[in-house]
Amino acid sequence: MNLDENLNRILARHDELQALMIHSGGGGQSFATLSKEFSDLGPLVEQIRKLQGLRKEMTEAEALSKDSSAGAEMRAMAEEEFRHLKAETRQQEDEVQLALIPKDEADAKNAILEVRAGTGGEEAALFAADLFRMYERYASRKGWSFEIMDINETGLGGFKEAIANITGKNVFARLKFESGVHRVQRVPDTEASGRVHTSAATVAVLPEVEEVEVDVKTDDLRIDTYRAQGAGGQHVNRTESAVRITHLPTGIVTQCQDERSQHKNKAKAMKMLRAKIYDQQRQKLDTERAADRRSQVGSGDRSERIRTYNFPQGRVTDHRINLTLYKIQDVLDGIAVDEFVDALTAEDQAAKMAAMI
Repeated sequence: MNLDENLNRILARHDELQALMIHSGGGGQSFATLSKEFSDLGPLVEQIRKLQGLRKEMTEAEALSKDSSAGAEMRAMAEEEFRHLKAETRQQEDEVQLALIPKDEADAKNAILEVRAGTGGEEAALFAADLFRMYERYASRKGWSFEIMDINETGLGGFKEAIANITGKNVFARLKFESGVHRVQRVPDTEASGRVHTSAATVAVLPEVEEVEVDVKTDDLRIDTYRAQGAGGQHVNRTESAVRITHLPTGIVTQCQDERSQHKNKAKAMKMLRAKIYDQQRQKLDTERAADRRSQVGSGDRSERIRTYNFPQGRVTDHRINLTLYKIQDVLDGIAVDEFVDALTAEDQAAKMAAMI
């Protein structure tokens, strides 16, 4: 189906919905369902009609520019108008095609961020802590809420793993491309010879889901409680407040020890569990639909190295789109993260548009 056929189908459906709403009498579940679809199509229909109007004006301007009965000045003005309208029409066609890209239903959701130290020992743990704070600063700049759910510290300032719940507008849409292996190249403070070390940390971004979206049966869960571990013999060591939940059908395990209350830790661990199950279901569905898994840039596999932070050269390189920024501190401060996010989003949209042709 070419673009025009697709646009005509959408306009016809919009008109059909309007007729069905009138016929339904304005009440009941049927009307509510029809009304939502009608409302959702509204912005796209407006863009399509704008495109049709531009095409009509462009045709008229072209005809006038070639009309021998018109004066030379009039034809010249029409020719100039035609060129202007042609450029505007192309831009509008691009915007309409962008609007036609199927929306990821998870884009508007909040997200659960997991950062874990990878290869590299204590240096990897220190880098994991740097990344976690980078996302915390980025969230603050976006006006999002950043709630720490669990942190496992090394005692030397590093994080073996850290988990946060980030809430705000379009959080998952802005962070979903951060999932993967992040590599760092720098001279550790303990390195006397000044040799550059390479280590890594993994980042996972999961869409937060409501209880009604994922059916988790109580019989499928094994819930264990234990004494939480904290640096310096904190209060958490004295009571069995920490909770570990195992989802038996999938083998997914989540745990939380951040709160003093066992009840609160259980609630947080369940939130993480639902997110992981939902993410697993999304990946399975997308794998069945497309060979490029999750329809993201590259394969989207979390085992891939997606970004390198090179401190000696002051650069950060995203290997999926070959984008390098020589402003490593701005990236770690959360200031320049959007430059990567915007470029990755644009690349993803371009790939999806190409797949529609």
